[in-house]
Amino acid sequence: REVEAMGAAFVMSKGGEAMAAAEDTQDLIIDTVSAQHDIVPLLSCLKTDGTLCMVGIPPEDLKVHAFDVIGGRKAVAGSLIGGISETQEMLDFCAAHAITADIHLIPPSQINHAMVQLRANSGAARRFVIDVKDGFSGEWEAEDDE
Repeated sequence: REVEAMGAAFVMSKGGEAMAAAEDTQDLIIDTVSAQHDIVPLLSCLKTDGTLCMVGIPPEDLKVHAFDVIGGRKAVAGSLIGGISETQEMLDFCAAHAITADIHLIPPSQINHAMVQLRANSGAARRFVIDVKDGFSGEWEAEDDE
């Protein structure tokens, strides 16, 4: 998995041994679940001063006991897609901490090949970026699929 290669850990949050083994081990958990779910088990996986960042929006309010947060100085945060100022803040943070995107820059002539790779889920870069500034030299002719 790509995120594991970057140093992240993946824990299946359906309970059982994986969740028990993950207790007090995570600095940050990004909760992407948009269905109703219990976040208390996720909070138990956070280290002291850890953060649970919610990006999924469940249909109803979630229940959490104050001690589950206060006891370990844990934080529950949320994030929506931001506007221009939030995006700039994120880019500034990434620049200050040398955080870069893992992309595959391609010229427009390789779009069809990129689509074939994406459809095949071949393990190649899943974030293709089309170089439109330097990618066009005269009239564009697509390469054949490989």
